[in-house]
Amino acid sequence: MTPVIPGFTYHEIPVAGGVSLHTAVGGSGSPVVLLHGFPQTHLMWRHVAADLADSHTVICPDLRGYGASGKPAETGPDVYAKRTMAADVVTLARALGHDRFALAGHDRGALVAFRAGLDHPEAITHLACLDVLPTLDMWEVMHGRTAAIGFHLYLMAQPPGLPEQMITASADAFFGHFLDIWAGDPGVVPPEIRTAYLDACRAAVPSIVADYRASAGVDAEHDHADRDAGNRLRMPVTVLQQDWGAALGFDAAALWGAWAPDLRHVTVTTGHFMAEESPADVTKALRDLLTRRPGPHRPEP
Repeated sequence: MTPVIPGFTYHEIPVAGGVSLHTAVGGSGSPVVLLHGFPQTHLMWRHVAADLADSHTVICPDLRGYGASGKPAETGPDVYAKRTMAADVVTLARALGHDRFALAGHDRGALVAFRAGLDHPEAITHLACLDVLPTLDMWEVMHGRTAAIGFHLYLMAQPPGLPEQMITASADAFFGHFLDIWAGDPGVVPPEIRTAYLDACRAAVPSIVADYRASAGVDAEHDHADRDAGNRLRMPVTVLQQDWGAALGFDAAALWGAWAPDLRHVTVTTGHFMAEESPADVTKALRDLLTRRPGPHRPEP
């Protein structure tokens, strides 16, 4: 049986073009949407979601192309563009009765959340991004030998065909590799959750690759256009991040600060899967974020 978040109800919510998002909803109060990363599903939020649900309506979808959500064919670059995936999230929240909501994302979900904050500032009240850089900045800071840590980014950026074949041939080893090396403590992902992650990824290789391929193309183009136009995140933003800069030679807080005038950037000591490794700290950071009021960058509703 596939694990679930206890106490949450599950829904299949249509968002666009015949795509539905598999979504867990729990609690009551002001809405918070939580977006998972790679190679995970909404289950990565199981601890944080249960905690937040005592005072918030918590919404945890599987992203388009992941988990039990719809996996449309990659018929063009926009199918898995973060712009498209961000629109999915806004449509999802509205279908559940929320025109405005707080949004937090980890890894791939953080890229979707970032794009939602830029494209839909009228909908996003607060924004949290966990352990990621905006797409354009990521491509610009990775270079030389240190870029080897992101080998999967380059593999999945290749044209359709070869990446899908290579990953499908050894899917559990490929996805399991990241669960092993990115965790500060591999034990935080128990066997039943690991199995759920691997099962979900094995069934979604083409769409996962398409998601990454979009980041090497259309997503970077969208970020570039926003940066050139001076578009910025207008809501309070919290970023929790490992100290990547020590290894890759960049100032993460400065990179994020260029996008987010109202920013709190926190360097953490956990591994990449911080919502599973240190859920109490992540929950506290999100609760603190939700107490911040919009500044001059965004008017009160």
